[in-house]
Amino acid sequence: MKTIIITGASDGIGAQIARQLARKHGAGVALVLAARNAELLEQVAGQCAALGAQTLVVPTDVSVQAQCVALIEASVARFGRIDALINNAGRSAHALFSEVVDLAWYEELMRINLWGSVWCTHAALPHLKQTRGSIVAVSSLAGLVGVPGRTAYSATKFAMGGFFEALRTELKPYGVSVTTAYPGVVATQIRHRGFNAAGGALGSSSLKEDQAMSVEECAGLIVAGMESRQREVVMSAKGKLGRWMKLIAPGLVEKMALAALKDDVKP
Repeated sequence: MKTIIITGASDGIGAQIARQLARKHGAGVALVLAARNAELLEQVAGQCAALGAQTLVVPTDVSVQAQCVALIEASVARFGRIDALINNAGRSAHALFSEVVDLAWYEELMRINLWGSVWCTHAALPHLKQTRGSIVAVSSLAGLVGVPGRTAYSATKFAMGGFFEALRTELKPYGVSVTTAYPGVVATQIRHRGFNAAGGALGSSSLKEDQAMSVEECAGLIVAGMESRQREVVMSAKGKLGRWMKLIAPGLVEKMALAALKDDVKP
């Protein structure tokens, strides 16, 4: 039986990844579900258990290193092994840099999006080496192309990309795969709960949502990427095109990034 840890598993992409893994593998998988909201985690755990999976709920704030370490320790204590770690926990943000007064929330966002993944990965690494397991980092297309109004968010996701790219090469001799996923706009509430310029919650999305990818499709692509041990999963044709166009026509890509914003939030 494989043991898979999923952070940010209380809703959105993380919860859907858990349900898809449970549906696919049933009794052959043990899912460790981590996030801050214990009540929502228990609901997801119940859904996965109904599909045959074993589950463990570990309420975790990934911005606190000790809680990341405790998550890994609890997983090993319960199931004895770790076969995959899916670093999905994250928070969004939208603010023009010139309008930000206190940069403290920039640091907090980095702790959630980057350091949470680094701390969980560091604690899990000895166990993943033993199983020749898999690491997944859920980044964003904003981690490939800088998006106006998302200086903080893009910084965290670019940092994730660099960290896990370097780690992938380090872990090749140990047979541990590292998959970085780059979703675009997905139909979840993450942008509504993101930071605004004052460090509060946005309450709405700053991006055009009319062509948002379904959370089911996004989670399916991440699961497939992990299980086939892909290096990267770049989602949507626009995302793939934008990545390569950035090399030959960066000005055009900047226009594409600006066009993704709602008119009322453009600089």
